[in-house]
Amino acid sequence: MAKTVAVTDAVEETIERLVKTGHYSSNSDVVREGVRLLDERDKSLALLDEAIAVGIADAEAGRVIPADEVFAELRARYSAMIKPGQAGE
Repeated sequence: MAKTVAVTDAVEETIERLVKTGHYSSNSDVVREGVRLLDERDKSLALLDEAIAVGIADAEAGRVIPADEVFAELRARYSAMIKPGQAGE
């Protein structure tokens, strides 16, 4: 299904530069890779939005741990990982 798309001169120059690198065999390959990456990014952002919504719902429902407890646990956990003579002592 071949299609024609209109692009700005700057986009056309970028596509041509990418093809000249040898990483892509054609302008179409560059566009396909760009669309694939955009689709991947959109899916990742959708997952992030879902995770944020869950976090907000948890916070609104009171399912939270006070920050001082979290930081105390992290300090204890990472202090145990530091070997004698390492920075941070």
